[in-house]
Amino acid sequence: MSTIVLPRIMEVGGGAITRLPQVLQSIRSKKPLIVTDKVMVQLGYLDKLQSILQDAGIESDVYTDTVPEPTAASIQAGIKKMKSDRFDAVIALGGGSAIDSAKAIAVMGKFGGTVNEYRFPRQFNEPGLPIIAIPTTAGTGSECTRVTIITDEKTDEKLLCIGAGFMPIAAIIDYELTISVPARTTADTGIDAMTHAIEAYVSQKANPYSDSQAIAAMKLIGPNLRKVYHDGNNKVAREAMILGSTLAGIAFSNASVALVHGMSRPIGAFFHVPHGLSNAMLLPAVTRFSLDAAKERYAECARALTFAKPTDSDNVACEKLLTTLVDLNEALSVPTPEQFGIDKTRFFAVVETMAKQAESSGSPSNNPRVPTIAEMVTIYKQLWN
Repeated sequence: MSTIVLPRIMEVGGGAITRLPQVLQSIRSKKPLIVTDKVMVQLGYLDKLQSILQDAGIESDVYTDTVPEPTAASIQAGIKKMKSDRFDAVIALGGGSAIDSAKAIAVMGKFGGTVNEYRFPRQFNEPGLPIIAIPTTAGTGSECTRVTIITDEKTDEKLLCIGAGFMPIAAIIDYELTISVPARTTADTGIDAMTHAIEAYVSQKANPYSDSQAIAAMKLIGPNLRKVYHDGNNKVAREAMILGSTLAGIAFSNASVALVHGMSRPIGAFFHVPHGLSNAMLLPAVTRFSLDAAKERYAECARALTFAKPTDSDNVACEKLLTTLVDLNEALSVPTPEQFGIDKTRFFAVVETMAKQAESSGSPSNNPRVPTIAEMVTIYKQLWN
């Protein structure tokens, strides 16, 4: 038995952003707060959004101080802003960090408390202010997940907060907003989306519904990830990637992620590595570790991603999956921790702590092969070889 949670409204396609006023009217919102970041201001996306609202006679205000990999402190100012007026909805505009910030602001602005009080294993299902999520990257799938991740900067720990209360009421999936995303971010967010789909499919919490979304996501992402990295103006590939990202988000939100994400969050928290990039660093090693526990499933992933032929045996498909993941990191210029600039001595000094934080997030226990702390430490150390 599976409980499926989704946004109530999804507007999908090029130019879908112009449907925002109708979405707001359908949820009876008269004064939304737009939560975004400085990049959206510079790119002119915020102006575009506000002029669409102005033309429809809808009053709005803006909070633009969200940060990459949001922290408990960075959302406090947003909560303060939300409480300063009678806002009746939150519009999240940007990548996963802006959407995650908006989710926390919409819930904590209404219910109060600290981020720590909302962390997993607590399931927070009470609705906060309605959230309308407008992603501008093909990556986190946060526009359709009941998850938000906020860093507690006091402990350098990424806190996983989960529950229907964090699910946006509406998502606007407009690939035209992703055209200007630079190659590095395109690669990092694309690998994040691919990881979501793979992990949802091999997760111990996978179900027939999440499986269908994960396979569909992989079929869109696999053939298009390199294309968008090399040519950001390829509209067909951009559209495939954002749709794949959304479907992968739906898949993992309803099946859960696994070991890659569990181990990825601490690397991000300690060393400020973008989330998609830390996933990419880990994906080959974690897949190798997990493979034998779910061979058929990983083989299906390889075929859906088009890394293997439909006629390949499970063994051949799994081999191709491993080699392609390594090749892909090379093709997309994914740095090793060392190339990223992480100090090896410090990294090795905190591997034990990172492994414990990974375990406490709950994600590793969904993996086909559940690791011990010692096994996670070994995988972390492998990233240096």
